[in-house]
Amino acid sequence: MAKKAANEPKESQSSSASNLKMVLRKRPTRHSVVAAVGIEKEGKSISAKRVTTKLKKKHEKLDSKMPKKPPTAFFYFLEDFRKGFQEQNPDIKSMRAIGKACGEKWKTMTYEEKVKYYDIATEKRAEFDRAMADYIKRKENGKVENSEEDSEFDEYE
Repeated sequence: MAKKAANEPKESQSSSASNLKMVLRKRPTRHSVVAAVGIEKEGKSISAKRVTTKLKKKHEKLDSKMPKKPPTAFFYFLEDFRKGFQEQNPDIKSMRAIGKACGEKWKTMTYEEKVKYYDIATEKRAEFDRAMADYIKRKENGKVENSEEDSEFDEYE
């Protein structure tokens, strides 16, 4: 009988091992639980917006031959404003101060004053749209070659 008892655990171990399936489950993180449930902590509820985490985006290699998007009307205004502002205030060198002054001036301007800059921006946008359409045609036809040597972001990886 002793032999039988010694043999039984071996059989039960082998049969139970073959019946078990390895299941990997991902544990929910605290952030996902709080976001889903809205757990209260010390009488205060934790909002889902405050706890959410950002996912890292994968940086795609940019094609150096692809046309760049044009600046907005505000940036064309910023170029003109910066020149005049620096002439009037040569002691101010900070880009932050210049940007703040420019933003305040842009907000106070009327639409009629801004039209000049909007016209420039729409012209540049139309040029960009044409260049992008040409680029897409060339890419579909296979005339554009994307070589890894052309990308300016390769050196950072």
